[in-house]
Amino acid sequence: MISKTSLQFLEDLKENNYRDWFQANQKRYDEYKKDYRQMVDAFIAEMSKEDETLSQLEFKDCSFRINKDIRFSKDKSPYKTNMGIWMSAGTKNTNLAGYYVHIEKGASFIAAGVHWPDAADLKKIRSEIAGFYEDLEDIVDAPEFKKLFGSLDSDENNTLKTSPKDYAKDHPAIAFLKLKSFTATAKLSDKEIENKDFVANTSKKLSVLKPFVEFLNRGLTTE
Repeated sequence: MISKTSLQFLEDLKENNYRDWFQANQKRYDEYKKDYRQMVDAFIAEMSKEDETLSQLEFKDCSFRINKDIRFSKDKSPYKTNMGIWMSAGTKNTNLAGYYVHIEKGASFIAAGVHWPDAADLKKIRSEIAGFYEDLEDIVDAPEFKKLFGSLDSDENNTLKTSPKDYAKDHPAIAFLKLKSFTATAKLSDKEIENKDFVANTSKKLSVLKPFVEFLNRGLTTE
């Protein structure tokens, strides 16, 4: 589990998100970094039991700098106030699907998939769906998937209003083909992230998404 001191550091940072406070609390940040590394290492070890493609990952592949890129953001607060863990066979700087853990008091969640793929990758994913949509239907209709994640994430922001180019409006998989982002998400309670078995319990939930990740990566890696 993430330590209470790390959670409190993130909460305090949320209330004091400016450089002077951060520098004055450098020792607390150093302790947070140790906890962050331990959390990432624990997730890699646990997730690799279910998905061996993750076994070569290291902390640097799965972690994020606490400094935000504020160049194009209206929010100019300089620091992230959550702990993020990204696990993918392609690491966080490539386009392969993967698993994500977001730890933030009152706003924690887990997810997997491909978030806003670029045009070339979007085309590959849609091609895979069009040709093998029964496979995707079997994945999202599986009882455990539906119980934990419901369905694929879909709202007006990541869904086309009409069918994408080159696909008929009555295609059997049109609901999937209209998506622009391909993810499945489930919320985590504060009680869950503070549980001593947090990593094991969360990894078990994420492992349900392995067939979904494999389906997306099959499309992304097939010429």
